[in-house]
Amino acid sequence: MAVYVDDAIWRWVGKRWCHLLADDIEELHRFAARLGVHRLVYQGPPKTSAPHYDITAYERQRAIALGAVPCTREQIVAVFRRVRVTNGKVHKPRTAPRS
Repeated sequence: MAVYVDDAIWRWVGKRWCHLLADDIEELHRFAARLGVHRLVYQGPPKTSAPHYDITAYERQRAIALGAVPCTREQIVAVFRRVRVTNGKVHKPRTAPRS
């Protein structure tokens, strides 16, 4: 199993950001913990279809030093497609009105 990180090209709040993904969700959480990224910033179903963390360019450098595989945009899209959860955006069922 591997952990992947793309190029930090996304600008937000004055920083550059990228995505941290893994072949296995438990590996993703373990790696993020080693990196010092809090579980509260995890993004996954039902809000997004692929489990991932958004990390800064600084955290990206540390992730690569810890063994994450650097990826191009095209490569990370392939990983995203591979790890995404089918029908990952779970919708809450409608409840019947009470009588």
